Amino acid sequence: MSKEIDFVKNIIKKTEDFSGWYIELIRKAELADYSPMKGMMVIRPYGYEIWEHIQANLDRMLKETGHRNAYFPLFIPESFLQKEADHVKGFAPEVAWVTHGGGEELEEKLAVRPTSEAIICSMYSKWIKSWRDLPVLINQWANVVRWEKVTRPFLRTTEFLWQEGHTVHANAQEAEEETLLILDIYRRLAEEYLALPVITGRKSDSEKFAGAVRTYAIESLMPDGKALQAGTSHNLGQNFAKAFNIRFENKEQQLEYGWGTSWGVSTRLVGAVIMTHGDDSGLILPPKLAPIQTVIVPITMGNWREKVPAAAARILIELKENGIRAHLDDRDSYTPGWKFAEWEMRGVPMRIEIGPKDIDKQQVVLVNRLTREKLFIPSNQLIPTLKGKLVEIQTQLFQKALQFREENTHSVNDYEELKSIIENRRGLARCGWCGSPDCEARIKKDMAATIRVILEKSDPQLTQCSGCGKPSTETVLYAKSY
Repeated sequence: MSKEIDFVKNIIKKTEDFSGWYIELIRKAELADYSPMKGMMVIRPYGYEIWEHIQANLDRMLKETGHRNAYFPLFIPESFLQKEADHVKGFAPEVAWVTHGGGEELEEKLAVRPTSEAIICSMYSKWIKSWRDLPVLINQWANVVRWEKVTRPFLRTTEFLWQEGHTVHANAQEAEEETLLILDIYRRLAEEYLALPVITGRKSDSEKFAGAVRTYAIESLMPDGKALQAGTSHNLGQNFAKAFNIRFENKEQQLEYGWGTSWGVSTRLVGAVIMTHGDDSGLILPPKLAPIQTVIVPITMGNWREKVPAAAARILIELKENGIRAHLDDRDSYTPGWKFAEWEMRGVPMRIEIGPKDIDKQQVVLVNRLTREKLFIPSNQLIPTLKGKLVEIQTQLFQKALQFREENTHSVNDYEELKSIIENRRGLARCGWCGSPDCEARIKKDMAATIRVILEKSDPQLTQCSGCGKPSTETVLYAKSY
């Protein structure tokens, strides 16, 4: 039993070794494991269930705005990728190629899907003929492969799961509105369900998606002070429409090219949840995402077998009937203390303890994973109290993460101040930018920091570029990133 207890309790401290804590927690909480292929992970059931809740909520939000799901091939002919020059140039180093099939060399190499603009646009060129066919609002849930040199579970792997939306519109305004609509959906998903505060904004030209006119992103700040790009939405303009001949007859019976967008989030969001909310004892999952929102642990003392199992089973039924995702841990081979530690490590938001004395008093004990608060609740008040606590935890997790971001966002006015923030302190550096790619490149080279987003509203207090000292035209956020 001692080895089992150590497995639960002996977790690397998040505050001492953030990277080691992250990797060990993924393994011990059984979220994922390394596969035999380098850089690829196996997502275990508990980790996949978190992704399923993200997927279900986003899928609903997309369908509420008129988007529909479809599926496109995994393999993309080399000639298709080469049709959009910037696109193929941007992805070339990461593409995995299939050169043989059925024991024979293929006439044309096939790329394993790094993203699907090329294959989807080739189909849109067949389907779209008239303004009546627009807009096309299609989303795909799929896997993609990008041959990464450095990988980390959930955050950056050779193969990962995501959704990718691809739309075509009749004019530039509709395409821009779509791009910003999706950006806001991603913001709401992150903040309302993942309890993850994010900043929205436009990417600089050097950081935008290959082939896009404009890229927008949601950026979050992790506890180690690095930024994480949590989702992107791209206005493709007419670049892909011209490359793949996506033309339609407008209302004036004239042929013109469509206006496209593409956008996506991935299993990287699971990594963001782990890093943002976890502590030295393990995961803390936002209740809206938690596969198990509350676990029932029978207290095995005294004459517990006479009353406790039946009472715990009744509670489980009541919880499920009220829409609460619950689990009864009735394993006899582990002590209640061991179970407490395990379910804390797995991040279950609330725990219900029930023993013989609680049954006699017609009560249950509720324990809050976030605050460790212990409440003695009358049995007939369990459901409303528990639901209220789940809402509280969701809100508190968001506010805690938001406070951390605000405390670690620093306004800077010049190059030396920016360098000091990036190299000596953690967090986001808000500063002025003249818009010059040279200033951006210099900072990236000197500090390994990039512009995470260009903010929609400029800060009037930041009047000079932190790269060159010239008057600023925009306000940006710099940070080191994943």
